[in-house]
Amino acid sequence: MNAVEIPWRELSEDALQGVIEEFVTREGTEYGEREVALATKVAQVQRQLERGELLLFFDHDSSSCQLLRRENLAQLQ
Repeated sequence: MNAVEIPWRELSEDALQGVIEEFVTREGTEYGEREVALATKVAQVQRQLERGELLLFFDHDSSSCQLLRRENLAQLQ
């Protein structure tokens, strides 16, 4: 991945909302057997960003944003 970190606090509220919604609705982001509301998923991801557990990157190769767990950062290097 050819990516650069984006300080998520510098995005507008609408842009951040869009990035998070796109992330939580991606194919393969299952939350188990029971249905979880979109607003709940978005709030969970937002809290993870606020706690520094997730980092936001722009991937130049795919021209898309990626959210990565801090502990998975090594895969970028």
